[in-house]
Amino acid sequence: MINSARNIVDSFLGRGKYSASVPVMDGPLQPNQALEEAEMLLAAPHLDNLVATDDALYFSSGSQLLKHAADGSHEVVGSYEQEITCVAVEGLSTIAVGLDRRGILIQGGPNSGQEIGTVGKVPLVSPTSALFLDENTLVVTSGSSALPCAEWKRDLMSLGKSGSIWSIDLISGRQQLIKAGLAYPCGLAKLADQDILVSEAWEHRLLSIKQDPAAPVSVMIDDLPGYPSRLLRAYQGGFWLTVFAPRNQLSEFVLRERSYCEQMLKQVDPAYWVAPALSSGASFKEVLQYGAVKRMGMSKAWAPTWSYGLVILLGPDFQPVASWHSRADGSRHGITSVANYRGAIIVSSKGAGQALVLSTGQVVGEAA
Repeated sequence: MINSARNIVDSFLGRGKYSASVPVMDGPLQPNQALEEAEMLLAAPHLDNLVATDDALYFSSGSQLLKHAADGSHEVVGSYEQEITCVAVEGLSTIAVGLDRRGILIQGGPNSGQEIGTVGKVPLVSPTSALFLDENTLVVTSGSSALPCAEWKRDLMSLGKSGSIWSIDLISGRQQLIKAGLAYPCGLAKLADQDILVSEAWEHRLLSIKQDPAAPVSVMIDDLPGYPSRLLRAYQGGFWLTVFAPRNQLSEFVLRERSYCEQMLKQVDPAYWVAPALSSGASFKEVLQYGAVKRMGMSKAWAPTWSYGLVILLGPDFQPVASWHSRADGSRHGITSVANYRGAIIVSSKGAGQALVLSTGQVVGEAA
């Protein structure tokens, strides 16, 4: 009763979950040019899904899975009809490949060739991330029960909340629902005692979830300034967090104006929606082009933007310790994954199609 009354008041005053405000990036999140100045390790169209083993770095490029070796060469290790949406590795040979509209395919290892096309008798059309708990146990996030990963922007603007997390025994095929009703889960990492850390993109937060479906969910950090994506554990107890798109007041406002938003989804090309993106500035048809955004043909670094590059290092208490940015006038936007390869922290800029080596100073080598 009290919550219902509070929601009515908040909706009238425009506060709480009805507010269009966005957190200010300051302190450890103070904007910088670190991603723009980072060394480029390699480039490929739509580069994404970085994962590392002791001797190789795997990454996806559209529908191809490639392996980057220590000598700088790379080879295609898998080619598929669908776009690759997530990758997980176990040991030196077992790879789980998520495919848009298709599900998960196991390549290599004792379960090679196994395909997971459904979860809970529902097609796995949106496998956004995967994590091996051991050789035979795979945890998978489904971003949406209806929309594929390629339509993530539609899921956001439709206030999608049909995401779920599943634990799958690769030997018996048994599937256990860990959590349902999530707003686009798209990143996974291990916590202590088999708990799982999950990034819930549309709610701008990280959750600690137990494998017992009846157990309560803990919010580790919320109200992030963007939409969180993949995670990587740091050696000293924290986590690397990638943020694939920024929040801004205009898109937050449109999300709350449902009539306008629904008409926009029906009538406007998705490339020109009032919505976040992995890259922007390529067309004059995009909104937010001039005035406070661009003068004399030059974009302002501090302008509102639809795309952004951001990597956050979280401490053991899940509070930001440091951050690496590509601002509105930069090009290395859409940071979607992070890996520790031979002691260096590598991140993928899907918007630019590049893998970047972070200049981490004293914290280099602190991730695993």
